[in-house]
Amino acid sequence: MARTLQKLNLIFLILFIMTIFSFSASSTTAGSFSRTLSPAKLGLKREKLSHLHFYFHDIRTGRNTTAVRVAKAPTTNTSATTFGDVVMIDDLLTERPEPSSKFVGRVQGVYASASQTEVGLLMVLNFAFMEGKYNGSTLTVLGRNPISSTVRELPIVGGSGLFRFARGYAHAKTHTFNMRTMNAVVEYNLYVLHY
Repeated sequence: MARTLQKLNLIFLILFIMTIFSFSASSTTAGSFSRTLSPAKLGLKREKLSHLHFYFHDIRTGRNTTAVRVAKAPTTNTSATTFGDVVMIDDLLTERPEPSSKFVGRVQGVYASASQTEVGLLMVLNFAFMEGKYNGSTLTVLGRNPISSTVRELPIVGGSGLFRFARGYAHAKTHTFNMRTMNAVVEYNLYVLHY
């Protein structure tokens, strides 16, 4: 009889412990800050690849400046690479290299001279589209831009609107650059995977 009572107590103890673990596991899941979702329930169907082509007008001097120095290091002006220069931008995006061509949006962000050995920029950019089917959508680029290279590749790390869950890459190619004014027109080709 004593052995049967010990076995029953052990069974009740095991059941009690299992109930406590079960309760604590369910309460953790219910109060969790994350959950797994079905892409279909968010309206995400097939992923597609889009190509966008436009020109970015970076105007550092003149009446209509779109790029403004916001910080510099004590040695920036004597550095061969302008190391430490930080520029905030709100540049025009157009279909063609002429500023009067069709407006498609703006690129807003910051670039900084991040190399002491070459002119290499850290680019943090939001391409905000304001024309056509992508009106109100954005793409975000974050990467290294070695200016002396003919074509530079930068990663597309995300987006919003029609570009939610976007990823891909951007090719930047200098179309014109004026050494005296520091004004530039840069051709961009973006290749974007999105839903």
